[in-house]
Amino acid sequence: MTAISAEAPTAPRREQDATLRRAIAASAMGNATEWFDYGIYAYGVTYISAALFPGNTEEAVLFALATFAISFLVRPLGGLFWGPLGDRLGRKSVLALTILLMSGATLCVGLIPDHASIGFWAPLLLILLRMVQGFSTGGEYGGAATFMAEYAPDGRRGFYGSFLEFGTLAGFSLGAALMLGFSLLLGDAAMHDWGWRVPFLVAAPMGLVGMYLRSKMEDTPVFRAAAALHDAGPPSPSLSLLMRRHWRPMLVVGGLVVALNVVNYTLLSYMPTYLQRRIGLSNDEALIVPIIGMLLMMLFLPFAGALSDKVGRRVMWRVSLVGLLLAVVPLYMLMATGLAGAIAGFVLLGLLYVPQLATISATFPALFPTQARFAGFAIAYNVATSIFGGTAPAIGSGLISYTGNELMPAFYMMLACVVGLIALRFMPETAGQSLYNDPFAEKQA
Repeated sequence: MTAISAEAPTAPRREQDATLRRAIAASAMGNATEWFDYGIYAYGVTYISAALFPGNTEEAVLFALATFAISFLVRPLGGLFWGPLGDRLGRKSVLALTILLMSGATLCVGLIPDHASIGFWAPLLLILLRMVQGFSTGGEYGGAATFMAEYAPDGRRGFYGSFLEFGTLAGFSLGAALMLGFSLLLGDAAMHDWGWRVPFLVAAPMGLVGMYLRSKMEDTPVFRAAAALHDAGPPSPSLSLLMRRHWRPMLVVGGLVVALNVVNYTLLSYMPTYLQRRIGLSNDEALIVPIIGMLLMMLFLPFAGALSDKVGRRVMWRVSLVGLLLAVVPLYMLMATGLAGAIAGFVLLGLLYVPQLATISATFPALFPTQARFAGFAIAYNVATSIFGGTAPAIGSGLISYTGNELMPAFYMMLACVVGLIALRFMPETAGQSLYNDPFAEKQA
């Protein structure tokens, strides 16, 4: 069978560019909505814990961090459900549903009555809504990255794919900025009383905008080309067949995701709590530090993505993993010196992390063939994330409480980077390669 070129001129260049821009916006908006929720939850955890959980402050915060991790335990189920569906019915249909579920659940979190009003129902409702969010996210991220990768030209997939992560940090930053802005505007008493709820309500219009953008898109050229060869769309492999035929890319993705998301959730989600409770910064200072860092990271994401198109994904990942392995402990010690040191340490950690973050949607989808791409990526990504990523804040906090060593989150990040370097050893280079190829099949041939 003759392979179909992903870059065959099927429309005037101007129309292709406009379609690509819409695809980027549709993908990034959904990712921004997803991470907006993580941002407001992570940066409002002290308010959420006080409102919805019983017990003293330390216990309530730990319960709130554990609830943050609970949503990740459901993500593999979401990947198992949405992934095969996206390979059979198309990327677009699944992504329209996942963004609605995600934004609707986030909205409802802001409407939960406090623990003083309804008792144990408050944390129970929060747990149920976090599980809905985890289930929808199980399809959202893998689908959005696949959607982006399959629309991007082969030679610029790293550059265009970086805008998905630009959406990640934009959503996270918006969530953090709203929490900080309301905190400064309303004061601590009003924030504990009702102010923390307002950012959660913003998720509803964001979700509607994202669904509208996605509903106006055609499915990806790669998926439509594969579907044209079959009457009912490309055949999606069963889970057992997926594990038998594509276990190599799933293991590689899983190992890289251990490094990626332990760093990600420790750096972006847990850091405000760490800076406030362990370093002694004020609540507002603990929010300002990551916001500054994320804004600088956003500036460098497109450059890192474009560089990966030239030098390859493997080089970018190796530089990031080795850099973090060597620098994370000194930078954590720098953050402990005060506000200025915290800003400098966070910025440097963030910039070392950027080469991984910028290349996710260019790297992972390209490791799977079209008929198994959504499912293989979603399942491998979400299983590793649920075990190691979503639990990172609670593990970091728990290790400090157990050992008394404030550097335990840094040591945990180092261990994750070692796992990532082992997985990288077995990852084929896919920069510039067509998504119609199967790099692991070619590697074996």
